[in-house]
Amino acid sequence: MKVAIIGGGGLVGSCAGFALQAGQIVREIALVDVNRDLADGQALDLMHGSALLADQKITGGGTEQTADADVVVITAGLRRKPDESRLDLINRNVELFRGILADVKKYGLKKDAMVFVVSNPVDILTQLALRRTGLPWNQVFGLGTMLDTSRFSSLIAAELKLAPTQVKALILGEHGDSMVPIWSSAAVNGLPLAGLPECGPAFQNTVFERTKGSGAEVIKRKGGAGWAVGIAIRDVIHAILLDQKALLPVSSLVQGAYDLRDICLSVPSLVGRQGVAAHVNIKLWPKEMMALQASAKALQDILAKVRVD
Repeated sequence: MKVAIIGGGGLVGSCAGFALQAGQIVREIALVDVNRDLADGQALDLMHGSALLADQKITGGGTEQTADADVVVITAGLRRKPDESRLDLINRNVELFRGILADVKKYGLKKDAMVFVVSNPVDILTQLALRRTGLPWNQVFGLGTMLDTSRFSSLIAAELKLAPTQVKALILGEHGDSMVPIWSSAAVNGLPLAGLPECGPAFQNTVFERTKGSGAEVIKRKGGAGWAVGIAIRDVIHAILLDQKALLPVSSLVQGAYDLRDICLSVPSLVGRQGVAAHVNIKLWPKEMMALQASAKALQDILAKVRVD
């Protein structure tokens, strides 16, 4: 499998490249960037370690690298300016994303290629990619709440002094302000977390608020997220390559799950060699269901204010 990472010269793209290299499964990694020297430099740095890891082909380059890629990962994006509104940033990123998709279409995509959106606002841009590429819905998806879910589970584990890999807790909905914590299915080694005395309403609220603010916290402390998002990207790509049918909270076009339609957001999704194979309606508490529908409404309100056609 060849993976082309657009924005591969930047923090998120290069961290994803390193995570895929360390994973030792992907056959070829291409780092694509408008700054060709930066992409080539990142690729060269990774290639220098290849003798110690795996027999992978690692290259830099331009958008022409996407033509024969099995998965095109888009990580390129703009950051918010001082005093800029969220909607203004969304509109600027939508314009940038249109240009990226136009370049990708110019070189063409394989019939079974997948477009994997990481750039923010990920749910809006996933919807845009679906409309602009013409690919089937299951082949176009976004990182969604994968990173939020990892942060959520990791913070729960840290606070309760549990093994992080044994904690499973989901965030669904928008990757943004209206994200929804799913405490009803949160568990440690299969045992429900909601039944623990330490996991009461105050604890749940504190952990979720920190989860929701984690992105801003990382930006404040080190300038931007890289390592954790790179691992989240790797997990989605490995699920595809290994046809794992893994249940992951990626963002894709929902057409009926949880009574939602015509909107890209994160619901439990089976991810394998065909991309998003299906959405799974796990049972939610009534308040979680209401919050998920409110999250979809928030995204629809944003879509009404930006041009994605």
